[in-house]
Amino acid sequence: MSDSRRDLAVVVMAAGKGTRMGSPDRAKVLTPLAGRPLLRYVLDLAADLGAQDVIVIAGHQREAVSSFVSQAAPHANVAIQDQQLGTGHAVMQAQPFLEGRAIDVLILSGDVPLLTSTTLTALQETFHSTRSALSLLTTVLPDPTGYGRVVRAETGAVARIVEHKDATPDEAAITEINAGIYIVQSEVLFPALERLTNANAQGEYYLTDIVGLLIDDGHMVTAVTVENRSEVHGINTPADLDQAARMLSERVPS
Repeated sequence: MSDSRRDLAVVVMAAGKGTRMGSPDRAKVLTPLAGRPLLRYVLDLAADLGAQDVIVIAGHQREAVSSFVSQAAPHANVAIQDQQLGTGHAVMQAQPFLEGRAIDVLILSGDVPLLTSTTLTALQETFHSTRSALSLLTTVLPDPTGYGRVVRAETGAVARIVEHKDATPDEAAITEINAGIYIVQSEVLFPALERLTNANAQGEYYLTDIVGLLIDDGHMVTAVTVENRSEVHGINTPADLDQAARMLSERVPS
């Protein structure tokens, strides 16, 4: 692939229940942050990046999520994940909307609202300049408990991602974590998703497993490390939401 830009599709994972948020009747991605639903931040980001296609993967409270998407991003599509079988399974639901097209697919999480277009543009630049099949965002956390670890080869290249529950003690000691944000060529994404298995501690189809599959196939996989950890702060609990509100209030307007 040349360095010329291709069409961009954004897939937003927004199917989770968000049980720990304490609002079982509300989809987590519709939780308000500074008066705006979390999902609104992510949809606005997709618009800022000039995405030709936006596909939101809905599951829990799908009607409410679909209704919000139709208001906030009328040109976006909603795909339904009937069973929550993991992040890899979630992204599979976007395939009917993108099948047969050679495009770049940016995968975002609907509960990660503080990402900036500057960071995602840097991810795109790395992806294109290195002619990678996939590029991902990482960051370093003092306490990486619960996050997938980025395992690197002796050369420093990304080797694979290991989920917390599947990590050996040595892998669990790694502090570089996967932020769950990827850009990947559609031509390799969907064939790799079809090869996923759920033979892991969670019994789920992990999107992270495509990293190792692509590397094993000889594809280039690269990573961009986010220095400002607040950008990849995910919302799983009310405490996470409070922290995000503080982070947002401390931002200096650009």
